[in-house]
Amino acid sequence: MTELGDLIEIDDRTVLVLGQELDVEHGQPDVANALVHRVGDTLVLVDTGVTEAFRAALREAADRVGPWSRALLLTTHGHLDHVGNNDLADELGVPAEHYVPAPDLDQMRDPVSYWLRSFDRIAGFAPMPAPPALAGKLVPLFRPMRPFGATTRTYEERPPEQIRIGSLRFIGWTFADGAVRVLRSQGHCAGHVIVHLADCGVLHLSDEGNGPCGAMADADQLKLQTVLGAAALLFEEGGATLLTDGHTFAVRRGAEAVPYLDGLLEQATALQGAALALTGESGSVRPSTFTDRYLEAFAALGGGGANPNAMFTAMMAANQLRELGLRPESDGPDAPWSRPALHHPT
Repeated sequence: MTELGDLIEIDDRTVLVLGQELDVEHGQPDVANALVHRVGDTLVLVDTGVTEAFRAALREAADRVGPWSRALLLTTHGHLDHVGNNDLADELGVPAEHYVPAPDLDQMRDPVSYWLRSFDRIAGFAPMPAPPALAGKLVPLFRPMRPFGATTRTYEERPPEQIRIGSLRFIGWTFADGAVRVLRSQGHCAGHVIVHLADCGVLHLSDEGNGPCGAMADADQLKLQTVLGAAALLFEEGGATLLTDGHTFAVRRGAEAVPYLDGLLEQATALQGAALALTGESGSVRPSTFTDRYLEAFAALGGGGANPNAMFTAMMAANQLRELGLRPESDGPDAPWSRPALHHPT
């Protein structure tokens, strides 16, 4: 069993720092995994998690991969469990750079509003506190919350690059003479990026691999599934050899990665098929009923995501109904969802 801050040594210059799952009832925030890597004299940190204990683990990992005389902090996206210790870059005592995705700036500045919007969408999908109460209970769990430091800039302030890895083409940004590649993905949320460390073969999906379907209000299912397919091809061609992510407490090596990624894609298509069947011939369903049956279908497919909980299941259910073209018929919390009429009545 893993504990917060445990280290998985990938090689003598690369460490995965393990986070933990969310447990709102016991006041435990989820903490995303972070990568710590050294390329030449540069320390590379990919995400910083949250909590003082995780901050200490990052410092330990940084000491383990040294020596280094510069630092580069890369934020994969703006969610609370990835950004709480971002000011660590200011405390390392060396010249540092820090980059965040521009589309996620608003949620990093005002996480309560972001989560309120997310929870407003699932009123009626599952028995939960009112959205303001739920957001007010969730957001304060994430302390310290210091998403910005003295050197923080957005990736988008740099000119975009076409990045070629084997037969694949990505748009993103390179660092450390091309050894560190930040690739735009934007599936899990609006600003999401993934990170490829060329010299050790690590592809860090962060939260793009957190279950077969995106749960966030700003998730994009097509982008999420497209990046999973591209990642599988990257492994098949040998452009990456080790797969890590934000919430699976393991490193998938070599031949493990492709079946895992294919499995996520197979789950996504099977789950959408199951969701379609659940809407019935009428194409109308109540959110609470749909969520219960959707959860059963998800479990039957062996799903659950890397950080399962009732909130995210309800958020996935809402996204799935929208993906099928259904919309709420009224503002009631458990009002039926159905497909809008395609023709005006005569």
